[in-house]
Amino acid sequence: MIRKLTLLALSLAALMTTTVVVAPPGAAARAETKLWVKAFTPDVPTSPTTPITISGTLTNRGTTPLQGTQIRLRTSNQRFTGRAELESYQSGQLVSRDVAWTAGSVTLSAPVEPGATVSWQTQITPAQLTLSQFGVYPLSIQAFDSWSGTEIDIWRSFLTYAPANAPKLPKTKLAFALPIIDEPHRSDKTTFTDDELRTSITDKGRLGRLLKLAQTAPKTATWFVEPGILDDVQSMADTYSVLVKGNPESKAGAPEATAWLNSLSAALAGVPVVAVPYSDPDLVALAHNGLDKQTGVAIETGAASAASLLKRSDISTTANWPAAGLLDADALDVLSIAKVDTVLLSPENLPASQQLLTTPDAAATLDTVGGSVTALVPDPVLSHTLEPDTAVAGSTLAAKHRFIAETAIIASETPATAKSLVVAPTRRWDPNAAHVTALMKAASSLPWLAMSPLDSIEPVRNSPPRGPLTYTDANASTELGKAYLDQVKQVAHDAQLTAQVTTSLKFSGFETSILRLTSAGWRKRLRAAESARKTVAKGVAGKLDDVLVPSVDRPRALAGNNGWVPISVTNGTPNDIALRLVVTADKTDELSIGDYPDELNIGAGQSGTIQVPMEVKTAADTTVSVQLQTRDGLAYGSPYKLTIRTTGYTGIALVIVGAALVVMLAAVVMRVLRRRSQKRVEKAGRSREAERV
Repeated sequence: MIRKLTLLALSLAALMTTTVVVAPPGAAARAETKLWVKAFTPDVPTSPTTPITISGTLTNRGTTPLQGTQIRLRTSNQRFTGRAELESYQSGQLVSRDVAWTAGSVTLSAPVEPGATVSWQTQITPAQLTLSQFGVYPLSIQAFDSWSGTEIDIWRSFLTYAPANAPKLPKTKLAFALPIIDEPHRSDKTTFTDDELRTSITDKGRLGRLLKLAQTAPKTATWFVEPGILDDVQSMADTYSVLVKGNPESKAGAPEATAWLNSLSAALAGVPVVAVPYSDPDLVALAHNGLDKQTGVAIETGAASAASLLKRSDISTTANWPAAGLLDADALDVLSIAKVDTVLLSPENLPASQQLLTTPDAAATLDTVGGSVTALVPDPVLSHTLEPDTAVAGSTLAAKHRFIAETAIIASETPATAKSLVVAPTRRWDPNAAHVTALMKAASSLPWLAMSPLDSIEPVRNSPPRGPLTYTDANASTELGKAYLDQVKQVAHDAQLTAQVTTSLKFSGFETSILRLTSAGWRKRLRAAESARKTVAKGVAGKLDDVLVPSVDRPRALAGNNGWVPISVTNGTPNDIALRLVVTADKTDELSIGDYPDELNIGAGQSGTIQVPMEVKTAADTTVSVQLQTRDGLAYGSPYKLTIRTTGYTGIALVIVGAALVVMLAAVVMRVLRRRSQKRVEKAGRSREAERV
């Protein structure tokens, strides 16, 4: 027996080395054979006599028949003692576990021809495996060539045994955090940067698969929903434009957009939902580049959008899941000021402060300028099981059994103390809905787990401490850059001006567009980010130009060396505006400006004028600068340059006017004298005629 085990161990070791060897005659290469395990029931046997049924298929992908093939069930009655052993075993590094004894085998009755697939099934009980204690045991299914004595293929998994008479363990609280987060697809309200979203919301698209999962997931799962993507989907319901090679192309509305939104709203009704800040901003980059206020705006905007689009008012904004699960102290302080009290962080961002022999609790406490914040750290191994390896046969079944095994060992690590665990995939995952649903369904049935909403996970006493936030230079290098964000900052400033000149201080209409420019989704799409920024900047500049001083190229004439110069402002916006007009002389030795009322209130689509007193000290043209300002004194656009032109001959003008008056007076006198003379002649004529009579 010892000799056989030794030979088998040597054979397996040879297969695992990188040295090229020649396979024995009749042996099929692993690449030419595929062993599938399709069913393994029950997931957790609970009595010594519980039948464990395992079935699957074997496919011959080679060019020669497989003869004398056996399907062997190999196991050991030695429990795994820690989680590290699970990874070593499943990756094939624990060879000693692979050469444990064979608990049963099935010999295929006929050769497996090239291209053929045959089914197989085997059954065993815990008693036959001599299992007696609660624990996790190795179990592998091996396709074995009995003619050559070599292994053809192997499927490694775990058998978790939970006998009814085993001591009960305290239930571990388990919370799933599931994201509906995407990259930005719009630059402004009406223009999409791509048309990928239309495909994504279909049944075969990523957002379509997330919807399917939301419809089947346990009600305790907490969903992190980014409202910007919901807003984008809603915008597709009607006609929209997509940039194609820099030019907008009109697209017909997508009726499936409304259907997707309505279905998501129904699926998430009554389950915990957290609104991600609008458009998923790059929080750390904002904190590092003087855009702290944008974080609060994004949280408020996200809350309002999520409430409207999901048709519910109880959506939380007090939890945050940052990009890549990474924050530094500055960004955490900004979040705490914005009333965020819980953050979901990666294990790399908040590692344990010491080497631990057991699994740390998911929750820890962090101090910030805004008070204590709870940090939740997902378990990396459990989280990885949510993302199946589609290239590996039986991936879903293997992931489920790995999940069961991991949580069983976690629960037994500290049998006197309950723990809490958080499971979360990558933030922009593309889930296999059936895979994740099967895994969560299995988790719900495990007696040592208590499925819980995320907000019920709290720090426990005497939990091993975690270290400070770890944010490396490599992490910082992935942020949106300073040069880009400085330009975004200028666009945001100009957009705010358009709101500040309105009498009602309404929104500028660019708020969500600015938030989209700060999205962490641009990190690996810098060219697209710059294109989006230019589109928004162009729109803002156009709105700034709706309020202007017209005819700046036409000189303003001043009759004489002093007088009043009218300066008009045109309001081309649909809103009433209130602003200030500040006029300054470019050369004070050539022109001085008197006092004038500088405030203007102009109705929508109208103009307003201010009369500005000026005195010119030279006969040549001179210039003044006209700056529009908000009521708070902020410059509204660039200053205008106006030319002031004057004749400079006031005295001569008076002489000319005086001479004209003298001439007019002389003409009047001459006319009066002429009329009097004519009257005397007429009177003398009448007298002579009377004498004749």
